[in-house]
Amino acid sequence: MTQANRFLLVAAVYLGTFMAALDISIVSVALPSIQTALHTDLAGLQWVVGAYALCLSAFMLSAGPIGDRYGRKRSWLAGVVIFMAGSVVCAAAPSLLVLVAGCAIQGIAGAFLIPGALSILTQAFPEPAERAHVIGGWSSFSAISLVLGPILGGLLVDHWGWPSIFLINLPLGLVALACGLAGIAESADPDHAALDPAGQVLSMAVLGLVTYGLITAGSAGWTGTATWVALAAGLLAFMGFVTVETRAARPLLPLDLFRDPGFAATNVASFILGFAGYSSLFFISLLLQRAQGWSATAAGWGMAPQFVLMAGVSALFGRLAARHGVARLMMLGYALVGLAMLGMATITEVTPYLVLALLLAGLGVGMGLAVPATGAMIMQSVPRQRSGMASATMNALRQAGMTVGVALLGTVMTLKAVGLLTATLERAGIADAADVASLALVRHEVAKGLAVDPGRFQAMAGAAVAGGFQMAMLWAGLAGMIAVVLLAAAARRRPAGG
Repeated sequence: MTQANRFLLVAAVYLGTFMAALDISIVSVALPSIQTALHTDLAGLQWVVGAYALCLSAFMLSAGPIGDRYGRKRSWLAGVVIFMAGSVVCAAAPSLLVLVAGCAIQGIAGAFLIPGALSILTQAFPEPAERAHVIGGWSSFSAISLVLGPILGGLLVDHWGWPSIFLINLPLGLVALACGLAGIAESADPDHAALDPAGQVLSMAVLGLVTYGLITAGSAGWTGTATWVALAAGLLAFMGFVTVETRAARPLLPLDLFRDPGFAATNVASFILGFAGYSSLFFISLLLQRAQGWSATAAGWGMAPQFVLMAGVSALFGRLAARHGVARLMMLGYALVGLAMLGMATITEVTPYLVLALLLAGLGVGMGLAVPATGAMIMQSVPRQRSGMASATMNALRQAGMTVGVALLGTVMTLKAVGLLTATLERAGIADAADVASLALVRHEVAKGLAVDPGRFQAMAGAAVAGGFQMAMLWAGLAGMIAVVLLAAAARRRPAGG
């Protein structure tokens, strides 16, 4: 491969991942505007984010093997085209249902772009040190998209409306497509690829049912019929999925690889990183705009410290790994993520921004270490011919973690916030306090004839949102610390020099 082709290859996969990652962060600051424009509730916003992450995680398990079998270049290029089509659907959406459908299409496409990028880089750069360098750059470029996403999203929303955040993907996709056509060499390992239709259907059923149950709990409660029926069905689907994967000749999820404690722990940690770290975008944006009264543009700039530090640390990852080792950096990264989230559990509606900025910086450093370290550890633990499957598994679990995080932590935040506002309104002597609180926090609407000064009511609602945010971040922080414990236990079981 010539140097020019390598440059085009790296440019293509970096830009494709940039586009897919940008969609995660750029949407976060647009959520309040989408809620107002499409007249939806908080559960609807959870589905806007959740549909993308759900389809991304569910189809990643098949996208990797499809690339391994039919060609990594061919499947990656198809992903770019489908992503652009989904972006057009989102931008033109006249209703929440159409917007969620467009996000789902984007998620399916992203499933080919993100693990496909890591697999293409692994094939093109077989030497470990060089591969660690380009994976670090790939992670850094992803982080840049997270830096620009909230800032660019805020500017677009405030000046051109929320549909513009999706139209930005069209020029990005065209450039990525041109570079990929010219620079990526086709590669495939059909003898090691696995297509498992039954496993694919069951994996989607598990994620869909669990996500639906967790989001529904925000309105129906944990004991609501729809909640427990969906969660019970999700559990049955999971049991069926494990049974199918155990018996399949070429399973969708390589359960045999999970016999390696390091591989298993790293993948569980990847799930937690999505649950705690990536899902935090959803909650931080709501905190800044709903609790502290920031505009979309200001919120985008306010979230920048996390992503600037994440990009900077990721860019240095190759050199840091050579000096300190990937395993140590990975544990440090997850520890910083957990501690930063626990710190955010102290943020209120009146906390000075400097405190939040410092916590966001710590979270950025942690993710800047954790993301590339997780990818490098997974790639080190499997043969090259199984790189597509291993990459898809790791990324699928991370995105599944984000899906569950947005659903579960969003419900935790909603229930806590509604409970706090209800109690505040009851103390103020407001009739039907629970209904008023639910209308204000779930649908962002003020009950007609409310006998409370608007400014005072806004302050009450902001304090309740902040209280819900605190509870969600506490759960996220504890999950991050569990990941550290699991990784430390796996490190002790790893052979010397392994």
